[in-house]
Amino acid sequence: MDSAEYERKIAHRFAAFDQDGNGYIDRADFNAAAARLLAEFGTTARCDKGQALYTGAEAFWQGMAGIADVDGDQRVTREEFVGGAVKRLRDNPGRFAEIARPFLRAAIAVADCGNDGRAAVADVERALRVLGARAEIASIGAQSLDTDRDGLVAESDVVAAFAVYFTVIEPDA
Repeated sequence: MDSAEYERKIAHRFAAFDQDGNGYIDRADFNAAAARLLAEFGTTARCDKGQALYTGAEAFWQGMAGIADVDGDQRVTREEFVGGAVKRLRDNPGRFAEIARPFLRAAIAVADCGNDGRAAVADVERALRVLGARAEIASIGAQSLDTDRDGLVAESDVVAAFAVYFTVIEPDA
């Protein structure tokens, strides 16, 4: 896959962050994602898990803005996202995973009914759907995150998969 195809795929992933579809990613998109996850799992914003999710969303937003908000207007346009992802994230995929980790850790905790640091595959699928994945993609994605096939998804699996999804060139289907 050439660079133009890679940029096209990264631009498509922009839509996953642009929760309200207004053409840019901002703090409100991250807060909206957190609010939808909390509502889906019946978790209040004031409890420890809710606070951790909002704190993770803010950290993720700050990391994203630091990587991609070239003009400093507290909004990441599609062009800034593509430029940030291609230039910085492709060169250092671990960086993207690290800025996403607090949010992903908190999202797993919200979906974790057993309070053991892992969420059931079905609950991860619910979370993916709430965040905008189509049902069939959410199902496949959640199942693929269960790397040891025990029916549970750990934070480390989610972080690694997230970095790969957003930064690694995929073969065409």
